[in-house]
Amino acid sequence: MSKADPQRLHLVFGGELVNPSVTEFTDVSKIDIVGIFPNYASAYAAWKGAAHSTVDDAHTRYFIAHLHRLRDEAVEVSPTEELGN
Repeated sequence: MSKADPQRLHLVFGGELVNPSVTEFTDVSKIDIVGIFPNYASAYAAWKGAAHSTVDDAHTRYFIAHLHRLRDEAVEVSPTEELGN
């Protein structure tokens, strides 16, 4: 990745859901944080491994969160978004 390329961080996490048809965790303190990855390919590989390890548990799901989409540093934020402002 060159200095001109933006970093595209991805978070892989999962855990037991209340119901397999919704994305509400039974206990957020028990969410499994697999890790943060520098690109989608490595995040997908980690997600696939975690998801495969729980394939027999219908209530456990893993997700990929696109952290790079959460915030655009070029856009000014509101005072409530930055602590202390």
